[in-house]
Amino acid sequence: MKRSTFGRSSLAAAVMTGVSVLIMGIAGVGASADPAAAATEQSLADYIAAGRKAAPVAESGSASGSACNSGSGAGSGNGSGNCFGGSGSSSGLSGGYASDTVGYGPPMTSWLAAFGHGLMNPDVAPPGANDWNCKPTAAHPRPVVMLHGTWMNAYNGYAYMGQPIKDAGFCTFTFNYGRSNLVQGGGLGSVLPGVMGTGYIQDSAKQLATFVDRVIAATGADEVDIMAHSQGGAMANWYTKFEGGADKVQNLITYGATHHGTSLVGIGALGRAINNFGIDILGFIEIFVGHAGIQQTIGSDFVNQLNANGDTIPGVDYTIVGTRYDEITNPYDLTFLRPGPGASVQNITLQDGCEQDVSDHLTIMYSPRALSIALRALDPAGHPNLECTFNPWLIGGGGQL
Repeated sequence: MKRSTFGRSSLAAAVMTGVSVLIMGIAGVGASADPAAAATEQSLADYIAAGRKAAPVAESGSASGSACNSGSGAGSGNGSGNCFGGSGSSSGLSGGYASDTVGYGPPMTSWLAAFGHGLMNPDVAPPGANDWNCKPTAAHPRPVVMLHGTWMNAYNGYAYMGQPIKDAGFCTFTFNYGRSNLVQGGGLGSVLPGVMGTGYIQDSAKQLATFVDRVIAATGADEVDIMAHSQGGAMANWYTKFEGGADKVQNLITYGATHHGTSLVGIGALGRAINNFGIDILGFIEIFVGHAGIQQTIGSDFVNQLNANGDTIPGVDYTIVGTRYDEITNPYDLTFLRPGPGASVQNITLQDGCEQDVSDHLTIMYSPRALSIALRALDPAGHPNLECTFNPWLIGGGGQL
C-alpha cells in the first residue's frame, strides 16, 4: 500500500475524523473535557452487581487456537505475514486472527495524527518495536510487549511511546490482535482496515499467548513485561489468569484498561440492565460495536469471570493508570485493581500532581507523564521521576499535529 502522511491526504483526514467521531459517539461524549460524572453510571453498576442474572448473550470465545503461518515462527518477526488465530461464535458468527506488522510508521506526538496514519497504514509497526534481533541486557532483562486497544492497532497505539521505551534500553514488541470482519462479528468499525481488537477477548488472549512465547523464544528471556491500553489491559489480565501467562509476566502496566468493564457513559450499563429483564438489547448493539465492545460492558460474563477470584494473581506487579477525563472507561476508577495475596498494585490517577495533563482515554497513550510512569515501572532506579506537561483532550501532542 502506498503510504500517505497525515495532513497531505484528504482521504486520510476524512476517514480519521469520521471514525474518531464514531468512537466518541459510541461513548456518548460531548465536546467537553470535563471529568465524566459517575453517579448515574455507578448506581447502575451497583444494581447490576446486586446479583441480577443477565439475559443470555453470546459473548464468550471458543477454546480453539488454530494458527495460520506464512512466516517462520519465533525468530522471523520481519513482516512475513504470520497470522495466529482463534475463533468464537455468536449467532453463528465466528473467526478472527492476529498478525505481525510489516514495516514501520513514523513517530507521532499526537493521537489524532497517529490514528489517521494507522487507518491508512494498518499493518505498520510503531517506531522502536519488533527488532527480533534485540537481546535483553542484565539491566533490562525482560522484553516489553505492547498491546493496543479496541478499534486501534499496533501502530497508532504506540506511535509515541514505542521509540522512547526502546531508547531506554528495552527490547519492545507488538502485534495486531483481534482482527475480525463484519461477518465474523467485528462490528461496523471493522470494515475499516486499521480497526482491530474487535474479536472475542478470550481468543485475543490466546493470540497473545502465542506471541509472548515467540518473544521469549527469540530473546531468550524468562519473562516479559506487558504494557497495555484499554481492552489490551483486560485481555492481558485474562492471559495471566487463564492462558498460562502467570509465570511469564513480571510487570503489567495498563492505561484506561477495562478491568472491571465500563458503563460507556451509561450506555453499556443501561443495556446490561435491560438485558437483566430478559430483553437481549446488547445482542443487537453487538452488531455495531463488535464482540469485544459488548464484552467490556459492566456485568458482562467476560468481566464477571475475569474478576471472579480476585483482581490479581500472585507474582505479578501491577501499575494501573487511569485518567479523570476518560470518556470510554468510565467511571474511570473501574480501571483500578484491588491487590490480592502475592501481588503488588499501584493505582495511579494521571492528574494527581499534574492537573494540566487532561489526557482522555485515547490521548493518554500520547502523554509524556503516562510515558514516564511506564518507564518508572519498568526501571524505577533509572527513571525515578515523573514528567508533568500539558496534554490536551482528544488531540494529544501538546495541541500540535
